[in-house]
Amino acid sequence: MSYKLVLLTLLCVFGIAVGQVLFKKAAIQLPDDAHFFDWVNNIWLISAFVLYGLTTLLWVWVLRHAPLSLAYPFMAFAFILVPVMSFLILKESVELRTFIGSVLIIIGVTLTSTT
Repeated sequence: MSYKLVLLTLLCVFGIAVGQVLFKKAAIQLPDDAHFFDWVNNIWLISAFVLYGLTTLLWVWVLRHAPLSLAYPFMAFAFILVPVMSFLILKESVELRTFIGSVLIIIGVTLTSTT
């Protein structure tokens, strides 16, 4: 894969990870007895949907230019970014085993994406 394609693939991964944080923010903001208008007026939820939509379009473009077998392993980086973002942005705790798993994911993606 070219550097441009790798960069755009990583941008997709980043968009998916940010989208997950936005979905969590949306869930936090919803009241326990949420009604229809609470959902449709939730700016975090709307933002997550827009970001996921744009990311999906970019992902389809990436797949036009890269084999799925090379591009898809990069999506595993979302399993690293989401816990890091949840720690930094949402102040959630992250355990040591999450970081160990992240290192294993990086090794796996490196093995599958090199030719």
